[in-house]
Formats: sequence, structure tokens, C-alpha cells
Amino acid sequence: MFDFLRKNANKAKKEKPDIALLVDGPNTIRKSLKVDLVKVKREVQKYGNIRIAKVYLDQYASDKLIEAMVNQGFQTEITTGDVDVTMAIEAMEYVMNPDIDVIALMTRDTDYRPVLVKARARGKRTMIVANDVGFSAALRNTADIVIIFNEKEEASHVLNH
Repeated sequence: MFDFLRKNANKAKKEKPDIALLVDGPNTIRKSLKVDLVKVKREVQKYGNIRIAKVYLDQYASDKLIEAMVNQGFQTEITTGDVDVTMAIEAMEYVMNPDIDVIALMTRDTDYRPVLVKARARGKRTMIVANDVGFSAALRNTADIVIIFNEKEEASHVLNH
């Protein structure tokens, strides 16, 4: 009779998981790596709905780069210190967010492995997006889903768990 008082009384189960996609800009957005973030988003969306799309950049990022990221649908976070620290802390905020089901990190850096471990321990699916150049084996083996772009910008998908 008082269903409106019950929290989530008629809430339907999600059709697709909600994803937080966090990009380690200094480690992945380089001319030598040829990253197309539109393609990255397309590949990540195969696993759910991207609800958060953020690129973390350092204070040396050009206005042109920032504008390009915004034009591709990413929020930008400019850090004055270490990008890794800011991104890891925000990733943990999304791990604790009950509305986010998948933590997707675009990085090559092993420093993010503890985030993946904690996310999985809290019941979140984890995803790593990377280039095949200098990609950490520890990240590759820790994430549930791995999307690797080769030099031709073709993506391969690996499901680990």
C-alpha cells in the first residue's frame, strides 16, 4: 500500500552495466602511441554504458589538447601534482559508488594495480584499456577485461575472469 516509502521498490534491474572510464593522459595520450579516444569509447561501450568519461592531465597540457578531450566527450581533470595519485583516488571513489558497475582504466602504468584489486574485492568488474607498447603484464593479468590497441588502432579483447 505504501510502496512509495520503500526505497527502490519498483527499480528494474539494469540492462547494461554502468562504466566509469578514467584515462591516464600523460601515459596514454602521446603522438607516438596514436590513440583515438572515439575508438576507445566505442570498444568500452561493448561492455555497458559509459556514465563517467574523464581524462587526467598534468599542468603542462596545452589548451588545444584540453579542448580536443572535451570535444570527444571527456571531462578533463588538470592536476598540479602526480596524475597517478589523483586518478587513483577518484577511481576508488567510483569503486565505492553503488551506481558504477565497471571501473575502466586506460593506462600502461602498474601503479594502478592496487585499484583493480580493491575494485574486484568490492564486487566491481575491472577493465584495462592500453596500447600494446610498453603495457604492464601485471595490469593485463589483474583486470577482468583487457582491451589492447595495436599500432594499426585495431582492438583485441581478452576476458580473464
